Amino acid sequence: MSATDLLANYQEYRTRRFLRNEARTGAWLPGWRTRARRRALVLALAAIFAAMIAVGAVCAVNMEIGPLLWIPPVLLFLPTWTALQVVPSRQGDAPRLALDEYEIAERDAARSIGLTITQSVAVIPAFVLVAAASIEKLSAGLGYACGLWLVTALMIGGCSPAMILAWNRPDPEPEVAA
Repeated sequence: MSATDLLANYQEYRTRRFLRNEARTGAWLPGWRTRARRRALVLALAAIFAAMIAVGAVCAVNMEIGPLLWIPPVLLFLPTWTALQVVPSRQGDAPRLALDEYEIAERDAARSIGLTITQSVAVIPAFVLVAAASIEKLSAGLGYACGLWLVTALMIGGCSPAMILAWNRPDPEPEVAA
């Protein structure tokens, strides 16, 4: 089997799985599919990321309580991220075969921005860690904080395409009963 066949088969499998999941979750959270509600989810996710960054700062100076503070933002992240994925129908990571040309262009633009965000935000804790490592005695708290900041930066970048699409998409057309 050639690599091309393997990739084509995988894309077909991804499309089938995506369409099956979309059929299952397509009716979930109907009241949250408006632009205002999607934007509220995006803002909630941004606040959770800000809390994660703040927890990293606390860890840099206080390793006794700091790591425990990481648990609440993570527990809030999981349902918020899940809702943000369900509400706009997971368009941010949908396979090409499940989208039309406009949706593909929109998704690819959001992914491009997400990659730029990932690279731009993730380099900050990496540089802090490199600079701090040049000091003879690196505190465990600062290393831990940089790890949390890097994980948060990767999460921000990974969530950015869905956040952008959820923010920019118009309200769905109302369904007309026949």
